[in-house]
Amino acid sequence: MAKIVKIDDKTILPIIHGGSILGEISKPYSKKIFLVDVHIAGTNYVENIKDLEPGLKDGTKVHFFREQENEHDPLAIVIKDDQGNKLGYIPRRKNEILARLMDAGKLIYGTVFKKQQTGNWIKIELQVYLDD
Repeated sequence: MAKIVKIDDKTILPIIHGGSILGEISKPYSKKIFLVDVHIAGTNYVENIKDLEPGLKDGTKVHFFREQENEHDPLAIVIKDDQGNKLGYIPRRKNEILARLMDAGKLIYGTVFKKQQTGNWIKIELQVYLDD
Protein backbone atom coordinates (compact mmCIF):
# COMPACT_ATOMS: atom_id res chain seq x y z
CA MET A 1 0.00 0.00 0.00
CA ALA A 2 1.29 3.47 -0.88
CA LYS A 3 2.56 5.74 1.86
CA ILE A 4 0.24 8.72 2.46
CA VAL A 5 2.08 11.98 3.05
CA LYS A 6 0.45 15.17 4.33
CA ILE A 7 1.48 18.03 2.05
CA ASP A 8 2.45 21.27 3.82
CA ASP A 9 5.30 23.80 3.73
CA LYS A 10 7.76 21.33 5.30
CA THR A 11 7.05 18.41 2.98
CA ILE A 12 6.54 20.00 -0.42
CA LEU A 13 10.17 21.12 -0.91
CA PRO A 14 11.67 17.63 -0.40
CA ILE A 15 9.00 16.06 -2.60
CA ILE A 16 9.62 18.50 -5.46
CA HIS A 17 13.38 18.07 -5.22
CA GLY A 18 13.47 14.30 -4.65
CA GLY A 19 14.24 14.55 -0.95
CA SER A 20 13.96 12.12 1.91
CA ILE A 21 10.20 12.22 2.62
CA LEU A 22 9.42 9.78 -0.19
CA GLY A 23 12.99 8.74 -0.88
CA GLU A 24 14.66 9.45 -4.18
CA ILE A 25 12.08 9.71 -6.91
CA SER A 26 13.23 7.20 -9.47
CA LYS A 27 13.71 8.35 -13.04
CA PRO A 28 15.00 5.35 -14.97
CA TYR A 29 16.83 7.29 -17.68
CA SER A 30 17.71 10.53 -15.91
CA LYS A 31 21.20 11.90 -15.70
CA LYS A 32 22.91 14.70 -13.79
CA ILE A 33 24.31 17.30 -16.20
CA PHE A 34 26.85 19.87 -14.97
CA LEU A 35 26.02 23.38 -16.22
CA VAL A 36 28.15 26.06 -14.55
CA ASP A 37 30.06 27.17 -11.43
CA VAL A 38 28.60 30.17 -9.57
CA HIS A 39 28.83 31.83 -6.18
CA ILE A 40 25.80 32.75 -4.08
CA ALA A 41 25.14 36.46 -4.58
CA GLY A 42 23.58 38.62 -1.87
CA THR A 43 24.70 36.65 1.19
CA ASN A 44 25.50 40.00 2.89
CA TYR A 45 21.75 40.71 2.93
CA VAL A 46 20.80 37.40 4.59
CA GLU A 47 20.53 38.25 8.29
CA ASN A 48 21.23 34.75 9.61
CA ILE A 49 23.84 33.64 7.04
CA LYS A 50 26.46 33.16 9.78
CA ASP A 51 24.10 30.65 11.47
CA LEU A 52 23.29 28.88 8.18
CA GLU A 53 26.84 28.73 6.78
CA PRO A 54 28.14 25.87 9.01
CA GLY A 55 25.44 23.57 7.58
CA LEU A 56 26.62 24.23 4.03
CA LYS A 57 29.38 21.66 3.76
CA ASP A 58 31.00 20.43 0.54
CA GLY A 59 28.44 18.41 -1.40
CA THR A 60 25.40 19.96 0.32
CA LYS A 61 22.51 20.24 -2.15
CA VAL A 62 20.75 23.60 -2.43
CA HIS A 63 17.51 24.32 -4.27
CA PHE A 64 16.68 27.02 -6.81
CA PHE A 65 13.36 28.84 -7.17
CA ARG A 66 12.35 31.44 -9.73
CA GLU A 67 11.43 34.85 -8.36
CA GLN A 68 9.77 36.41 -11.42
CA GLU A 69 8.24 39.22 -9.38
CA ASN A 70 11.67 40.43 -8.20
CA GLU A 71 11.70 44.21 -8.74
CA HIS A 72 15.45 44.28 -9.51
CA ASP A 73 15.66 41.30 -11.88
CA PRO A 74 12.74 39.44 -13.53
CA LEU A 75 15.11 36.49 -14.17
CA ALA A 76 16.05 36.21 -10.48
CA ILE A 77 16.67 32.76 -9.01
CA VAL A 78 16.61 32.51 -5.22
CA ILE A 79 18.72 29.81 -3.53
CA LYS A 80 17.39 27.95 -0.46
CA ASP A 81 18.63 25.16 1.77
CA ASP A 82 16.68 21.97 2.64
CA GLN A 83 14.82 23.80 5.41
CA GLY A 84 13.67 26.55 3.05
CA ASN A 85 16.06 29.19 4.40
CA LYS A 86 17.00 31.81 1.83
CA LEU A 87 20.76 31.84 1.19
CA GLY A 88 20.93 34.38 -1.65
CA TYR A 89 20.65 34.42 -5.45
CA ILE A 90 22.27 33.16 -8.62
CA PRO A 91 24.38 36.12 -9.86
CA ARG A 92 22.53 38.17 -12.49
CA ARG A 93 25.30 37.71 -15.06
CA LYS A 94 24.77 33.91 -14.94
CA ASN A 95 21.01 33.56 -14.39
CA GLU A 96 19.42 34.06 -17.84
CA ILE A 97 19.88 30.56 -19.27
CA LEU A 98 19.19 28.91 -15.91
CA ALA A 99 15.99 30.94 -15.49
CA ARG A 100 14.79 30.01 -18.98
CA LEU A 101 15.46 26.32 -18.32
CA MET A 102 13.54 26.53 -15.04
CA ASP A 103 10.67 28.35 -16.73
CA ALA A 104 10.54 25.44 -19.20
CA GLY A 105 10.08 23.04 -16.28
CA LYS A 106 13.63 21.74 -15.88
CA LEU A 107 14.93 20.86 -12.42
CA ILE A 108 18.04 22.95 -11.76
CA TYR A 109 19.91 22.73 -8.42
CA GLY A 110 23.34 23.27 -6.95
CA THR A 111 25.84 21.63 -4.66
CA VAL A 112 28.28 23.50 -2.44
CA PHE A 113 31.90 22.90 -3.43
CA LYS A 114 33.86 25.73 -1.79
CA LYS A 115 33.48 28.35 0.96
CA GLN A 116 35.77 31.25 1.78
CA GLN A 117 35.57 34.04 4.35
CA THR A 118 36.59 37.35 2.74
CA GLY A 119 36.30 40.14 5.32
CA ASN A 120 32.62 40.18 6.36
CA TRP A 121 31.57 38.29 3.23
CA ILE A 122 31.16 34.52 3.12
CA LYS A 123 31.77 33.44 -0.47
CA ILE A 124 29.86 30.21 -1.08
CA GLU A 125 30.56 28.57 -4.43
CA LEU A 126 28.21 26.12 -6.12
CA GLN A 127 28.27 23.72 -9.01
CA VAL A 128 24.96 23.95 -10.87
CA TYR A 129 23.32 20.85 -12.33
CA LEU A 130 20.32 19.91 -14.44
CA ASP A 131 18.55 16.60 -13.92
CA ASP A 132 17.29 15.43 -17.28
